[in-house]
Amino acid sequence: MGNRLSPHFTLQEMTKSQTAIRLGIDNTPSEGHREALEGLCVNVLEPLRGHFKSPVIVSSGYRSPMLCEEIGSKPTSQHAMGEAADFEIIGVSNYEVACWIRDNIEFDQLILEFYEPGQPNSGWIHVSYKSDGHNRKQCLTFDGDNYTIGLFE
Repeated sequence: MGNRLSPHFTLQEMTKSQTAIRLGIDNTPSEGHREALEGLCVNVLEPLRGHFKSPVIVSSGYRSPMLCEEIGSKPTSQHAMGEAADFEIIGVSNYEVACWIRDNIEFDQLILEFYEPGQPNSGWIHVSYKSDGHNRKQCLTFDGDNYTIGLFE
């Protein structure tokens, strides 16, 4: 499949990081991380793109341990395992997208981050997927200070 992880997602867009580029950090995933990214793209991001018929704009996918350290993320983050992506779908409320994921897709963790009710374009969505099938279907909301169980509007 080369650089393509699925029909609409490439390895480049799932590993691109402005911080890594600026600091010269190698953000190349291992083969295992690449396989995890492929599982995420095929099982979560592709169904989203198909349902909403609009591009899924990934702001963060895989993060190497050094990149995690640099941005203040934990090296145990699912981003560091190639299992997570932060994204938005332009023109669709992040709350609507999160609810559709919750109700229609297998996932491990779904976090509606920095979303403000009444402001459909606020925040973004974090979603993770474990290819081993041990997905928790855990839904959270994060306001910048606290995690709350469940999604809200």
